[in-house]
Parts: sequence; C-alpha cells; structure tokens
Amino acid sequence: MKSSTSAQKLAEKINKAIEDHVITNAEYEEILQIADEDGIIDPEERALLSQLKEMIVDKTVKRVAE
Repeated sequence: MKSSTSAQKLAEKINKAIEDHVITNAEYEEILQIADEDGIIDPEERALLSQLKEMIVDKTVKRVAE
C-alpha cells in the first residue's frame, strides 16, 4: 500500500522531531494540521501520531513552548 502525501509529510515532520529530540508547540500544531488537511486521518497517519505521542509521554521527544 502506497503512503498518502499527507502521511509522507507527517512522517518527515515527526522524524525531524525525533532527530532533534524536541518539538515546539507550533511544530506539534503543524503536525496535527497536516494529518487533518484531507479531512481523513488514515491508519498510517494514526500510527505516526500515536508513535509521536508515546515519545512525548516517555520524554524521548520533549515538547517545548518555542
């Protein structure tokens, strides 16, 4: 199954946060907008968002104001 364009963009943004170990509130909001831009959060996007949320909870990725 081919990834949707929004899933690919989402993966790129999430991978940047993983590499940086930091995500700003603005980046987090942008990720949510990308996931919802086509009006449907497909299973791949849902999995990516879940992975990001888990990393924020376990502090692998730190969420910061700016």
